[in-house]
Amino acid sequence: MVPERGLALTPLRPVERVLAAYLAFTSAVAAVRLPQRPGAVWVLASNALIAVLLVLLPRAGASTRAGNLRRMTPLLILAGLYSQVDLLNGSGAASTHDALIQHWEQLLFGMQPSRDWWRAAPAAFWSTLFHGAYLSFYPLVAISPLAFMLRHDERSLERSVLWGITTFLACYVVFILFPVAGPYYEFPRPTGPFVQNPMARLVYAALSRGSAYGAAFPSSHVAAAVVLTGSAYAGSRRLGWALVLPTLLLTVGVVYCQMHYAIDAIAGLAVGIGIVALGRELERGSGPGVPGSG
Repeated sequence: MVPERGLALTPLRPVERVLAAYLAFTSAVAAVRLPQRPGAVWVLASNALIAVLLVLLPRAGASTRAGNLRRMTPLLILAGLYSQVDLLNGSGAASTHDALIQHWEQLLFGMQPSRDWWRAAPAAFWSTLFHGAYLSFYPLVAISPLAFMLRHDERSLERSVLWGITTFLACYVVFILFPVAGPYYEFPRPTGPFVQNPMARLVYAALSRGSAYGAAFPSSHVAAAVVLTGSAYAGSRRLGWALVLPTLLLTVGVVYCQMHYAIDAIAGLAVGIGIVALGRELERGSGPGVPGSG
């Protein structure tokens, strides 16, 4: 009996292969760290569920709706994968490398930019603008995939999700192996008029509900913003240019608002530019069709 075409198993897409590799990595880390960090058992359990999802996704069918669901699913599970970082780092129990990063900052800048900048220039206008730019990261993650999905531009949608997921997971690997808490935890937090604006209040409210310890270096905010702007530009120059200013403001804002060390932001820029360059090179090598489909 010939199976229905809509239920036929199709090969894993590149982004699903990236996810599978990451699940294997975090499962191995969780197994090793389990005796010291019992919470890692939840990483193993969630990875098993995601693995089942990766097996089922290729059977979703050939309709446009099913295809879009499959393409967007990796973005939908990112929040869970981010939470795993906290579990694997023992929710604050892991030793961090902040002293080393702060030493590098002192050598490069002769100061601690994330701590000293806002103190030297605590402007309410810039605080509002840059905290707002920090919040813009969340719609920034979704805007280009959603735009390409609505335009039925499958090639650009695949590119945006693949590059974005690869960026996030690359940063998560560093967070797990080289945890850095960041100035948000290491230095006294900003007070007074500097944080007495709606944007700052929203940022602190969001961080109090979902910040993973050890996830500062490199800045995944900066890296992902750069990559998603690059992938947007590759599919639509108009959309790409529209995201340039929010990305620039975000890159500066994470330091000014004491969310990341300056070196975190620089490293995030390097990761983002590197992934965009690698993605473009792989596309040129694979020829026409879905980015990196091989």
